[in-house]
Amino acid sequence: MGFASIAINEYQRLRVASFLDPWRDAQGDGYQLVQSLLAIGSGGIFGEGFGLSTQKLQYLPIQSTDFIFAVFAEEFGYVGSVVLLGFLLLFGFVGLRVALGCRSNQQRLVAMGATTLLVGQSILNIAVASGAMPTTGLPLPLISYGGNSLMASLLVCGLLIRCSLESHGPLASSASTSRRRRSPPRHASR
Repeated sequence: MGFASIAINEYQRLRVASFLDPWRDAQGDGYQLVQSLLAIGSGGIFGEGFGLSTQKLQYLPIQSTDFIFAVFAEEFGYVGSVVLLGFLLLFGFVGLRVALGCRSNQQRLVAMGATTLLVGQSILNIAVASGAMPTTGLPLPLISYGGNSLMASLLVCGLLIRCSLESHGPLASSASTSRRRRSPPRHASR
C-alpha cells in the first residue's frame, strides 16, 4: 500500500529520495535534512549554549516545531540530547508503572495509549530530525512551539495522571477508612 502511494505521488517519491541521499540535492529537496544534520553535528559534546544556535537563524526551516530536536542538540550537544532521551525513557517507565498499577482494563489501556502516544511521537520526531526516517511533520511533545501540540500533549499527560490517581487514590482512602472503623475508640481514663 505504501509503495503504491509512493509510486503514484511525485511529492512522496521526492521526499523518500531526498531522505535516502539528502546531500545529492542539498540546496533543493534535501535542504531541510542537511541543515538538521548540520545543527546536530555542530552541537558537539556539550553544545553551543542555550540560545546560541546558528541553524535556527533562518537556515533550518520549521525549526521551532518539526525540527526542534536539531536546535536542542546544537544548543545542548550530545550530553543534553542523552539527558533528553533519559527523561523520555523515565517518562515511558513511569507510564508503564501507572499502567501496570491500574485496576481496570479500561484504565490500563488508556495509560498505555497515553504513554505510547507521547513516547512514540517523541521517538519519531527525533528519528526524523536525525535522518533515521523520512520527514513526517510531527512535533516533539511538550517541547515544540505551538499551542495545539502543547494542549494535546498536556491533555494526554492529564489522562495518564488521572489513571494514576484513580488506581491509587481510592484504594488508599478506603484502607484508612477501614482502619478507622476497626480501631476501638480511645477514652481518657483517670
